[in-house]
Amino acid sequence: MANSKIDDVVYSYATDLSQLEEENRVLKETVENLREEITKLKQAPLMVCELKDIIGKNAIVKIPNGSSFFVNISEDCEKILPGDTVLAEQKNLNVIKKIPTHKTFDVEKFVIIDKPNVKWDMVGGLKRQVEEIKEVIELPLKKPKLFKKVGIDPPKGILLHGPPGTGKTLLAKAVASSTKSTFIEIVGSELVQKFIGEGAKLVKEVFDLAREKAPSVVFIDELDALAATRIDVGTSGEREVQRTFMQLLAEIDGFKSLDNVKIIGCTNRRDILDPAILRPGRLDRHIKVDIPGDEGRQEILRIHTKKMKLDSKCNLKKIVSEMKEFSGAEIHAACTEAGYFAIRENRTKVKKDDFTKAVKKVKEEENLLGQDYLKMFG
Repeated sequence: MANSKIDDVVYSYATDLSQLEEENRVLKETVENLREEITKLKQAPLMVCELKDIIGKNAIVKIPNGSSFFVNISEDCEKILPGDTVLAEQKNLNVIKKIPTHKTFDVEKFVIIDKPNVKWDMVGGLKRQVEEIKEVIELPLKKPKLFKKVGIDPPKGILLHGPPGTGKTLLAKAVASSTKSTFIEIVGSELVQKFIGEGAKLVKEVFDLAREKAPSVVFIDELDALAATRIDVGTSGEREVQRTFMQLLAEIDGFKSLDNVKIIGCTNRRDILDPAILRPGRLDRHIKVDIPGDEGRQEILRIHTKKMKLDSKCNLKKIVSEMKEFSGAEIHAACTEAGYFAIRENRTKVKKDDFTKAVKKVKEEENLLGQDYLKMFG
């Protein structure tokens, strides 16, 4: 009996000792981890720099504010090349290590990426423009070997110009859809950023994205906000616009004519564009998208009324005659308004009178917009 009690005490002592040793080991690891954490917190942060050039065992780096410095490369640093993103000590800017190239922007916040489902039969009144855009954009993407056999290079991109609402964006979406390309839409003013160099980086990353998602069509709306004629300027904002524009030209020059990326610029003001963007080898095919004629307006009206229930007495030719100088967008607006007039009277069929009132309303709204424009800009 006595021996049994002694054995229990010894076993209990051994068990307690084992638990204490385990707790001691865990505490030592915790203390060691805390010491490492304190050491890390005391270390000076490293600066992210762009490696511009390597000269022997030294390098030229560009820091975020735009300044460049001639610095040393650490012996422990892995192999680096110009263009890499590196970490450098803040005090003496010695290059410590290479880090994976990161994107400055989340590009997809600045662009609209789409796989359009716009068929050519949804484009009305633009027969000549459709033929041209098919030749310049669709044919090289679908039959690149044909151009190689003939021995010519197709244009890298085109410029669509003309009054607002005439179908420029619709044409771009239709050609992207017909070639099963990714449609990347960006507004020219979005490319101009607040800080020095950021606009140029954004342009570069937009075109990198286009290459990743090729075949693709890059559609730059309001191109005149970025590519207006350059003048000698002193403000930092205007200089930044010019830096961004120069990067855009460099990106276009970097494409081969038969690459799976095509560029479509769009503007209402071709007259103020810089000749550099219009010269052969860049956006060298210019397609004017103007206000449609009588036949074009009738074709557009037929497209927009295809799904509408029209009264038997509704004559489209007479309706078109009331839409003199209407753009495609205005014809679409008139069809929508005509539908609303029918809905207000609890009708499902649209009458000729509905269209007459709708056309009058659209004209009045356009006149008001014109008056507001004159007040603002004289």
